Amino acid sequence: MDMAQVLVVLGALFLVGLAADEIGQRTHLPRVTLLLSCGVLVGGAGLDLIPQEVRDWYEFLSAMALTMVAFLLGGGMTPENLRSNGRAIMSVSLVVVLSTVTCVAGGLWLVGIDPALALVCGAIACATDPAATEDTIRQSGAKGGFPDTLRGIVAIDDAWGMIAFSLAVVVAKALSQGAMDGALLYDAGWEIGGALVLGVVIGWPAAMLTGRVRKGEPLQSEALGIVFLTAGISLWLEVSFLLTGMVVGAVIASRAKHHDYAFHEIEHIRWPFMILFFVLAGASLDLSNLAGIGVIGAGYFLLRIAARVVGGVIGGAVGGVPRSQRPWFGLALLPQAGVAVGMALVAAQEFPAYAEVLLTLVIGTTVLFELVGPLTTMVALQRAEGREE
Repeated sequence: MDMAQVLVVLGALFLVGLAADEIGQRTHLPRVTLLLSCGVLVGGAGLDLIPQEVRDWYEFLSAMALTMVAFLLGGGMTPENLRSNGRAIMSVSLVVVLSTVTCVAGGLWLVGIDPALALVCGAIACATDPAATEDTIRQSGAKGGFPDTLRGIVAIDDAWGMIAFSLAVVVAKALSQGAMDGALLYDAGWEIGGALVLGVVIGWPAAMLTGRVRKGEPLQSEALGIVFLTAGISLWLEVSFLLTGMVVGAVIASRAKHHDYAFHEIEHIRWPFMILFFVLAGASLDLSNLAGIGVIGAGYFLLRIAARVVGGVIGGAVGGVPRSQRPWFGLALLPQAGVAVGMALVAAQEFPAYAEVLLTLVIGTTVLFELVGPLTTMVALQRAEGREE
């Protein structure tokens, strides 16, 4: 593939993103859904117009796009926001994760799925797509307690999800091997604890040093440098880059008192990454594999929806959320993308016997959730916004 073809493909994909943005503004359809649909159309399941060399960029783009989103979501976890919405954020996020693991894993086990596989699927189902949720919130223009709380839930929800997934892998290994290996506990602790420590190690000096060259706001080069360093060191140390990015964002937002707004430049540069990320995510789907997942696929899809709706209602009640908003949290938390796929890749390595089922299930249902989820998130934002109390 020569340079001319690379530039033509890139140019076409960026124009697709521009078209999706304009269509989304005129029709109120989420841009994420439009981009994924375009990806399916031009990918292997459709016209097969994207060369494999370009599809190979997906891993890099996934890491960079999600790290940027993690920064922005972590930046929203300021002490002020937590004080005003903290109880609701913690309650809804924790209950949704617990209900998802319990319902999905338990439901799949009841229909005859191996307990270890069912548990891993339940943990993967906890993952949300912060990119799609954040982008849908921005596109909707919704303001008030519901979208603010939703942002906080999405940020902490994936943190809980990573913890649940790491623990689930340990338990699933024990179930499949009949013994608990100390090395498995160490790996789980390293992925989670290492991400938290690394986030503080990067975030603390970044909070003190950025925004000094041009008073009040980091330069674009500073923002890009921190994002790339965070993603690269996280991958190198084999800790969660998403969790690390959220911690870095939270630390900088909390400690950098001389910043007017710490991540303004990231907002400017993230959309080109998001365009390529979502189009290539859609292009990676092989529709012919969807029929092969059968009962487990349908069960996973329906159980995850039910679990998140129920969890949102119960968590909202525990967190003191207005009654009229509680039914909408679960529907707003349906998008699922790169984090779930990453978990599936890790699980496939840990459980080779389940690799084909896991990857087919997660990739297939992930794209379905990315097509359906932003629509339900948009509806939830519109309905909840009209019912703010």
